[in-house]
Amino acid sequence: MKLHKILSAACLFAAMFAAAAPATVRAQSANVLQVATDATFPPMEFTQDGQRTGFDVDLMNALAKAMGKQVQWTDIDFKGLIPGLIAHRFDAAISGIYITPERSQVVDFTQPYFRGGLVALVKADSPIKTLADLDGKKVSVQVGTKSVNYLRDNYPKVTRVEVEKNQEMFDLVGIGRADAAVTGKPAAYQFVRTRPGFRVLDTELTKEEYGIAVRKDEPQLRDALNAALAKIKADGTYAQIVNKWFSTTSK
Repeated sequence: MKLHKILSAACLFAAMFAAAAPATVRAQSANVLQVATDATFPPMEFTQDGQRTGFDVDLMNALAKAMGKQVQWTDIDFKGLIPGLIAHRFDAAISGIYITPERSQVVDFTQPYFRGGLVALVKADSPIKTLADLDGKKVSVQVGTKSVNYLRDNYPKVTRVEVEKNQEMFDLVGIGRADAAVTGKPAAYQFVRTRPGFRVLDTELTKEEYGIAVRKDEPQLRDALNAALAKIKADGTYAQIVNKWFSTTSK
């Protein structure tokens, strides 16, 4: 009888603990924002000396601070950002993601936080001078980015060489296995500044804006991020981050 009472009490305690645990976890995670990125796209996000850094990283950390939260980062390939977000693997994704109609069908975006666009990068001595010269050439692009569909739809004569990482695109151009790389404007100009022997074509292929992706079933998070973005723009934090990464590097 005594043993039965002890077991009953133990079961009751376990049930009470189990019921309380989710609330405890929620309380612990209420101040944490789970954010995913593909840190291979300097100067937007990249790894330096073993630390994640870049414009997007500084921006998200500033937004989280304005929201009274801390960021817990998840590193994932770019092509997995939207699927992972939809699958509830994290709360938001920031990784130089262009706001496009296709993406907006499956996720929501914050207000745009920076202007970008697609450009073509070639070797300095390349005969390619204009965008029309891309026809018939091999052009490297990163899987899952807008570059893939843009070239498919607008430059059908281009042979696309699809790779997993941004750096791989530049490497293929450098060793002559691709004639050009099409990527985001910030990354292309950053690469040209740090690696001699390359240039960016003067004419941009597209003009787009970057946004932070969130799930459609969490409009409150989108609104909170928008409010935080407005706050850091008003208090000068946003301008400081822009100047840090682009004051002497943007074109």
